[in-house]
Amino acid sequence: MKKHRIVLAASLALGFALSGCGMVDNMRGWRVFPLGRAAPEAPVAVAAAVPQRMPGAAGGQSAAALDTTTEAERAAAVAVVEAPSDTVELGKVRVSLGNPAEVGFWLQGAIVPVAGKGRVTTAAGQSVAVDLRPGSGAAQLSLPAFRALGLALTDLPEVTVTTE
Repeated sequence: MKKHRIVLAASLALGFALSGCGMVDNMRGWRVFPLGRAAPEAPVAVAAAVPQRMPGAAGGQSAAALDTTTEAERAAAVAVVEAPSDTVELGKVRVSLGNPAEVGFWLQGAIVPVAGKGRVTTAAGQSVAVDLRPGSGAAQLSLPAFRALGLALTDLPEVTVTTE
């Protein structure tokens, strides 16, 4: 009799322990044999693996599709202009791609003290006019600015940021 109580207590403890992980649902329909062992009444079907879509697979959009700037806007942004006399260099910073859904040419990050107009220049000398946005943390550059500078979207280039 004492042995049956121990088995019953252990079974209850196991049932409570497994109740949160879905095992109890799988135990429905099982019957207990006299020796205290359980066996399923019918074979349990195993679900087939669900195919996962790879990142960037069908259904995604290209960088060109997300870039909604016009040719005229791109030409104006990359146009070489003489720097005004009150231009201030904010410094060099590594930039990552910002939110592709935000339109326009912009740079956002802790390097920008106040909002205004500025220019981002790569080590190769390519530059683009941007709206400077104060932010916190690492600097982010807009998708159109990345494309205008000819940078790969996964690059983390070092650029020089100046205000105009």
